Amino acid sequence: MIHCYLCSAPLRQHLTWKLLFTSIPEPVVCEKCLGKFERVLDNEQKYEDVFALYHYNEAMHDYLHQFKFGQDVVLAEVFRSDIATYLKNSCTSIVPIPMHPLKKKERTFAQVDELLRAASIPYTHCLEKKTTQNQATKSKMEREQSEQFFSLKEDCQIEHIDYLLVDDIVTTGTTLKHAAALLREAGARTVTSFALIQG
Repeated sequence: MIHCYLCSAPLRQHLTWKLLFTSIPEPVVCEKCLGKFERVLDNEQKYEDVFALYHYNEAMHDYLHQFKFGQDVVLAEVFRSDIATYLKNSCTSIVPIPMHPLKKKERTFAQVDELLRAASIPYTHCLEKKTTQNQATKSKMEREQSEQFFSLKEDCQIEHIDYLLVDDIVTTGTTLKHAAALLREAGARTVTSFALIQG
């Protein structure tokens, strides 16, 4: 018996032809828990060139805290179907927003990488984070005025193609703007962004 990753309730699977003949992953969250997450409608997208799937609400706060700071890496699977649905047919080169190596060592995994891996989405790391400073502790003005905190990886060649940046959450858009600007300066044709959550 499979249980919900969030509330441990039993998950009753209904075998359908769709499940038998497609690669859609089985759900790992019950309908009750899933219903607590609030979808972003098309007219609610807050940031230019950024597509987000969910709003940041109390349920999402609890999920993120357990996933990122509780080091519960299996929770990357919660939104794998949603992420796969949006990204699986993308014709862009997908670039996750990286963590600083010291932060990654502290947390033991990079959350954006795990979200993409759970959704079976291939990606390439082109960027390195230069600072360990947490953007969440800064005001909106401080974030917008901050210096570029990414650099290109030495072994990464930016081609004149379309790139898609992926992050777990966008709050002011500054992180994605910095990353996008760097890719464009290096020769990217277009750069758009995708986030699981918008704050």
